[in-house]
Amino acid sequence: ENKAHWVLDVVYKEDECAVTDEWGAENLAILRRLALNLARLHPKKQSMKGKLTAAGWSDEFRDELLLGV
Repeated sequence: ENKAHWVLDVVYKEDECAVTDEWGAENLAILRRLALNLARLHPKKQSMKGKLTAAGWSDEFRDELLLGV
């Protein structure tokens, strides 16, 4: 396994994902990688899991991640 998969597994528990539909699993993987890359680009010094959790709770922080404002 590579580093990207390890991060996805730690942050999203990707190995425990119960999606059985091939297309659904692929779509979720794409969205997870997109969110992870947006979180990496954000300058805030915080863990990936912390950034993504903050984006889930805060509309303002989510806008910062998605729109770069």
